[in-house]
Amino acid sequence: MAQQKHRIFNDYRDLFWSLIPLVLAAVVLAGVASQCTVATSGPTQGQIPYFDATAALKLDAKTMSFPIRQPALPEGWVSNSGSRDSITAAGGGAVSTVGYITSQGTYMRYSQSDATEEALSRHVLGSRYPTGTKEVAGQKWVVYAEPTEESGWIADLGGVRILITGAGNEAAFTALAAAITAAPPLAG
Repeated sequence: MAQQKHRIFNDYRDLFWSLIPLVLAAVVLAGVASQCTVATSGPTQGQIPYFDATAALKLDAKTMSFPIRQPALPEGWVSNSGSRDSITAAGGGAVSTVGYITSQGTYMRYSQSDATEEALSRHVLGSRYPTGTKEVAGQKWVVYAEPTEESGWIADLGGVRILITGAGNEAAFTALAAAITAAPPLAG
């Protein structure tokens, strides 16, 4: 009969060899439970959630005290989210937000509010400050940009401030800004 080693003579190799059966058992159990997969290609885009932006914006036009716009967006943009919020800080007001996935797969959103530009920017963009302006379709947009953060563009359309933000490039911001500027207010 083989004599067992005293505990003082065990080292990291003994630990390593004793863990191998445990790891193999865990892999087999995970495989049997179909919890492990081996990816043969890179990540794929999942299904985009559906959000009825038309219905939400029509309801907001009826219930909010400022003009609500629904832009006609480029083909391939899909609405995937929306929300209502309130800014309680000085100069605050109600906020209606709709988010989209662009045809390039990036996320863009725009918020409409009767809050002041400063209150809206602080609420959504935090401590970012204006860094310049852009003119799109005859409308001036104040640009809030920082190198490591998403940009934000804000315009005053008379009685309503519009804030655009997202992960899109400048072309996506410009397309959304032009569509919002051209959109008439919805009937309330």
